[in-house]
Amino acid sequence: MGKGEWAEADGVLMVVEVTSHDRDADRRDRAEKPDGYAAAGIAVYVLVDRDQDSVTVYADPEGGVYRSATTRAFGALVELPDPVAITLETEKLKHFAD
Repeated sequence: MGKGEWAEADGVLMVVEVTSHDRDADRRDRAEKPDGYAAAGIAVYVLVDRDQDSVTVYADPEGGVYRSATTRAFGALVELPDPVAITLETEKLKHFAD
């Protein structure tokens, strides 16, 4: 990363990103942002991937990386771990994927 400025992440429990159809932004969402958010200590990063019709939940940040990443297809129930601890219903995301 090394570019731009990051705001303080104090009190941030979760970040949600939706992939763009822009290749550069898409690459950042998948490769750079997980490491940046993990390094900032954000407990959960949720990536809504419109190209793959899936949701990926990154959790357990340690040493600047997430130790856990789970991907589920749109339509599945997606469990978000503590400290968020909710279940996402992703069926309706199918209508917004394109």
